[in-house]
Amino acid sequence: MIENLAIGCATIVACMIIQCVFVGVLVAILLHLEKKRFLKRTFAGLSALLLFTMITMFAGNLLQMALWAALFVAFGEFQTFDAAFYHSVVNFTSLGYGDVVMGEERRLLGALEAANGVMMFGLITAFLFAIIYELMQEVWDTRIGRA
Repeated sequence: MIENLAIGCATIVACMIIQCVFVGVLVAILLHLEKKRFLKRTFAGLSALLLFTMITMFAGNLLQMALWAALFVAFGEFQTFDAAFYHSVVNFTSLGYGDVVMGEERRLLGALEAANGVMMFGLITAFLFAIIYELMQEVWDTRIGRA
């Protein structure tokens, strides 16, 4: 159990680094676009901003799921990456179908991946909330005149 806990925690840290890089790059891009005044305060512009943000964050999640899947294949829990990736997506999203399971020796890793996924989806939710909140404040201040 200690070995699985250590491996799982190390993988979670690697996933945190991945997510931090994706968020950091996204913030840098958004700041650059804002500085160049490329971010349009129109329905289409704001929709594009949110879509770009969600796609970028989801790409980070997919990379993390792939990392977990590769770990499962490396430990011999699955014969193919496809099966491991499917299992990883189910774990990461905390869906928990139970149709594909790992052996008893490594099942703690699945639970740790689920905890990892909850943290990452929480981070994404907070990030999207921060963006939407700032945009709404700006729109309300402009329209109501509380600038």
